[in-house]
Amino acid sequence: MDSLNGAHILLGVSGGIAAYKAAALTSTLVQEGVVVDVILTAEAEKFIGSLTFSSLTGRTAYTSLWDMPERIPHVRLVREAQVFVVAPATANLIAKMAMGIADDLLTTALLAARIPIVLAPAMNAAMYEQNTTRANIFSLSQGRGVDIVEPESGFLAEREIGQGRLASEERLLDAIRIASGRSRTLQGKRVTITAGPTVEALDPVRHFSNPSTGAMGIAVAREATLRGADVTLILGPTLLQAPSDVRTIEVKEAREMYEVALREANAADLVIAAAAVSDYRPVQQFEQKLHKNSEDLKVRMVRNPDILQALGERKEETFLVGFAAETEAHEANALEKLRKKNLDAIALNDVSADRGFGLQSSTLTVFWRDGTQLDLGSGSKEVLAARLLDALAPRLHEVADAARH
Repeated sequence: MDSLNGAHILLGVSGGIAAYKAAALTSTLVQEGVVVDVILTAEAEKFIGSLTFSSLTGRTAYTSLWDMPERIPHVRLVREAQVFVVAPATANLIAKMAMGIADDLLTTALLAARIPIVLAPAMNAAMYEQNTTRANIFSLSQGRGVDIVEPESGFLAEREIGQGRLASEERLLDAIRIASGRSRTLQGKRVTITAGPTVEALDPVRHFSNPSTGAMGIAVAREATLRGADVTLILGPTLLQAPSDVRTIEVKEAREMYEVALREANAADLVIAAAAVSDYRPVQQFEQKLHKNSEDLKVRMVRNPDILQALGERKEETFLVGFAAETEAHEANALEKLRKKNLDAIALNDVSADRGFGLQSSTLTVFWRDGTQLDLGSGSKEVLAARLLDALAPRLHEVADAARH
């Protein structure tokens, strides 16, 4: 992972039992060369003292709006920092953020922040799963662009097992690195992304599809938007929510995705085809439900249009990236797809035994048209989306420079 050396992080600590873990995170950040300012709520001080943080950082740990009021700390602190991290974030703190309540130094600073915010919830599982908490987290993520580091499952302070433990330090550092390294590298670029599955109906209650959820494409769309791109997301049927600030076109069948993708790609600088498109569809779609009988059912299938092939044939100056979800002969199949579809790059992931689908972590390797490759490693869809765009941005600008000359 990229070094955080020289970064300036503002860490907010709210009043949960996991507050003590914030001290360990602070120590790790300082050892990496990070300048860390800390804000504690009054409730956090009941779990851990401000002296601990000032000792670790060599800087004042703030607890009140009236700490050096002549310097207006709730404004100065967020303007000096690159990233605002809240770990742990209690249900109360999250609710205040969602409602725009600013009644102490931490919530006032959060309301004034115009820098990336990383929020790490930690609380009892019952509180985390409560509909109001979920709605507040969704509102912050989708409405304000806050990066959420979901809590983990395990032993809780109440001697219960459930989801609510503060995310591991490794996951927190990953999120901080992504937020710290994020820049407007795609400012002014038009990006079209296909994501999710397509479904091909057999009758009103049955269809052919695949396990894709669109999580990877949604993560790329969100990350590209945060980097300044004008993003269009073409999304197949999924239970996941598209980012609220991304123009999203919902489609169902492969033929519908084909038409929309070719239309939207015309004006795009970058097209990322992450959708898992159904290659075949039933020749006949029945208007009424098919009822079972004693006979075997034979379904004749016909090829769907090849979206990626068509995009490759028409791409001109558009930078075209495909995805290869493979179960065997991974590299050979990806390279063949790269060549055959006339792609500029292809991202390979291993989906054998259902790996890589859904919200679970995945592994990506990028193969470039020039024969080189780049291992993006393993991580969450959000982490891999950031790494992928880190890799694509320089190549995209090279294409633009070449076109001007």
